[in-house]
Amino acid sequence: MIKRLALVVLLGTFLFGCKVKQRVTYGSGNKRTASTSKKVVKERKADDGGLFLLPEDTGKFVRFEIGSITEYVQTFSEIAQLEMKAYGIPASITLAQGLLESGFGKGELALKTNNHFGIKCHTGWQGDYDFHDDDEKGECFRKYNHPMYSYRDHSFFLKNRSRYASLFDLRKDDYKKWAHGLKKAGYATDKRYPNKLISLIEKHELHKFDKAVLGDDYGRRVKTKEVVVLSKPSLDNHVVQEGDTLYSISRKYSVSVDDLKRWNYLYGNSIKVGQKLTVKTENYNR
Repeated sequence: MIKRLALVVLLGTFLFGCKVKQRVTYGSGNKRTASTSKKVVKERKADDGGLFLLPEDTGKFVRFEIGSITEYVQTFSEIAQLEMKAYGIPASITLAQGLLESGFGKGELALKTNNHFGIKCHTGWQGDYDFHDDDEKGECFRKYNHPMYSYRDHSFFLKNRSRYASLFDLRKDDYKKWAHGLKKAGYATDKRYPNKLISLIEKHELHKFDKAVLGDDYGRRVKTKEVVVLSKPSLDNHVVQEGDTLYSISRKYSVSVDDLKRWNYLYGNSIKVGQKLTVKTENYNR
């Protein structure tokens, strides 16, 4: 509970206070209809056990005006990483989509709805909405009181729709496959959509935010050392080689010829190549 409260405070401080200077204005936003829910984004179960809860919606529309791509990344990189921890979507992909779909926060749709991902209303949406010309004139788009709710809804949108399920089988550091997977699943109609995302990620080094979440050891295979067991040469036996004599063997192992004969039941000095001789016994100390 302490961790959860701390995170709520962190998000509230970071996202409402903001790291960069912004002009923020407050307004009532569009009027809600009787059928719409008062809560813009409903919390749903995440993969993190409910740790990354967002601050409660104040009901006031916050208008964000971002000055540059750098400011955009500075402002939203942290929440993109939190969403990655909670839902498994690469932060680089989330940031690149946010940059592209919102015109790095300067687009008309983003300014009037805080919708940074171009998500349309779709069946079942119970939050605020507004109309905007896109593929068709006057299409319905979701509206949020703060961009962080747009980021959370983006996570819901991908995680809870079956057509995006295959994305979550991909490695979380493979932003290229994620970019192409989004296009294949139908997120955008633009044929160049994957290349645009990849270009943004590489140009602005957004992949570093994935690495910060995953750590340096992500995806590394633990190499098992191949242990080669060599047969240990026996210190108790000697295999007779060409040129060996009992005398030479006795000198090699520092034993007497008589001991060699006794241990090997030899009654003469004759030995054969390949013959195995005992050169030490348990009770014999060298």
